[in-house]
Amino acid sequence: MTREHTARHWIDGEWVTSSQTSDSVNPATGDVIGTYADADAAVGQAAIDAAARTFAESSWRVDPMQRAAALSHLADAYEARMGEVIETLCEENGKLKGEAGFETHFILRALRFAAGLAVHPHGHVTDTAPGKQAMSIRQPVGVAGIIVPWNSPAYLCIRALAPALAAGCTTVVKMPGQAARTAALMSEILAFVPELPKGAVNVVIESGAEVASLLVDSPDVPVISYTGSTRTGRIIGQNAAARFKRVGLELGGKTPHLVFADADQDAALATAVQSCTVFAGQFCMTGSRILVQREIAEEFTAALAARLESVRPGPAADPESQMGPLIDKASVARVDGAVEAALAAGAKAIVRGGPSTAPELAGGAFYHPTLLSVSDSSLPIVQEETFGPVQTIQVFDTEEEAIALANDSEYGLSACVWSQDVNRPMRVARQLEAGLISINSWANLTVEFEEGGFKSSGVGRLGGLASVEDFLEYKQIVQDYAPAH
Repeated sequence: MTREHTARHWIDGEWVTSSQTSDSVNPATGDVIGTYADADAAVGQAAIDAAARTFAESSWRVDPMQRAAALSHLADAYEARMGEVIETLCEENGKLKGEAGFETHFILRALRFAAGLAVHPHGHVTDTAPGKQAMSIRQPVGVAGIIVPWNSPAYLCIRALAPALAAGCTTVVKMPGQAARTAALMSEILAFVPELPKGAVNVVIESGAEVASLLVDSPDVPVISYTGSTRTGRIIGQNAAARFKRVGLELGGKTPHLVFADADQDAALATAVQSCTVFAGQFCMTGSRILVQREIAEEFTAALAARLESVRPGPAADPESQMGPLIDKASVARVDGAVEAALAAGAKAIVRGGPSTAPELAGGAFYHPTLLSVSDSSLPIVQEETFGPVQTIQVFDTEEEAIALANDSEYGLSACVWSQDVNRPMRVARQLEAGLISINSWANLTVEFEEGGFKSSGVGRLGGLASVEDFLEYKQIVQDYAPAH
């Protein structure tokens, strides 16, 4: 796709336009970098129809070797164009080059792992009595609706798409308008996979939620995989329940760092800063809560403040940039409003960042990191996902208090434990209410293992062997037969 072209939908193996178009904007400059076809319900229905027809009429659902080959070749196709994927994320998504590389390196691993899942044995059989056998088989559910967020669109799409395809489902992928160019590039890559039948993957771009709502409501889409906010996830779960749909949800998070007095402070500090500034804090696992033991609290806070103050926001085009922009200026205003509300409610500013005032960054959505000292865990800045480069810091005395503070949240996506004690990290990790615990590290994801959240951070798991579960249905078959005499 050349830069001047309008990004279009990919439906039934063909490029499709819409009556309405919208602009793609570079969040680092505010410049319009292209346009995209903006879907409505008619486009969404065409995608559902194509996926349903392909599921019913092609061999895709019953040929695991075809699926394994398609996923393997899709990985090869992505690998050949990974430079373009990274470049597109930098320009359209605001990521620094290293951050875009971090996101995309998971794509190949997820696709190749899913290729193995496609041929993994799915059932079992046994004789339950003389002359009687019973078997349990697993079959693909049907059309999977995959609703992708804008903050890491390349990988978070593949993270759900790969196991859906491995299971034998056909799919409708709803990509957000902020990732239109990424969606179009993905569609180009899909077109180069010969084993992938037309209609197995349909990619629809929209700025609103009309297609997403259609996927959730449609009787022809029995499973939904959604990554995004907890608020929207609740709506999806409630609406999908009317048809008893399978729903996989990875939602918001408020990742705490539990920093004990015996931690490697230099390592903890460097990672704490990274966990706040990667993707400009627009990450479900952003390390937004720092819990530090009293013995080192003063020293650690001062060092963290100094490091956050020195972070240099800027565009991906500048190699000196240390943090990219938020997705748009409305997000800058939203994040700054949350900080102002926290200060009014009693939080204390250790580092008061805020919207960039640098003339050379005036066109972009840049926000300097902020660090707030809090003593009241009930403050919204502690309890609610900020989705920006803002951290709070609280002091604890005992291990039990640290665990209680970390668990005092409706979220439970991830947490980090910092200690050089041989026993404490595992002891604490087993008591934390979160789906991913990183010990002396942060967001230490492994696609070969299950990923997901506790509590309001979601239901279901992506990654690992369990990633196909949402996309498969169990069927029991029992047969009486004449036993040999």
